[in-house]
Amino acid sequence: MRAKEFIVEFKNDQVTNKGSLSKRQQQSTKGLHVFTDTNFDRIYMLNRVMMAVASADGIEKPVMDGESWAGKRNTAHPYTDVEHKMLKHAYDAVGIPHNDLNDGDLESKELDDTNTVSPIKPFKGY
Repeated sequence: MRAKEFIVEFKNDQVTNKGSLSKRQQQSTKGLHVFTDTNFDRIYMLNRVMMAVASADGIEKPVMDGESWAGKRNTAHPYTDVEHKMLKHAYDAVGIPHNDLNDGDLESKELDDTNTVSPIKPFKGY
């Protein structure tokens, strides 16, 4: 037996067909969906679809936003003023637009309703 009889080599330009689902594969699956989104960010859209599935009951459409506040954008979270300046210089060096959602405020604050009511009932004596 010659190696060329069982080894198949292709050049990159010869492999143009997408993979296809064989009859054997299709018969052995139960429920099979294929989906894509128009922006071609497969990981993000897969995450959003699976979050919607987790909150669905199969009867009514789940109520959720199609995109989070960050969406398909990257986020950076500087902790110090130096890191904040480093990021701004990096954005300018690379030439990408950015938006500082906290307008340079690096202070972490408690929410207004934090610690306004005690979770423990007051002691009323014996």
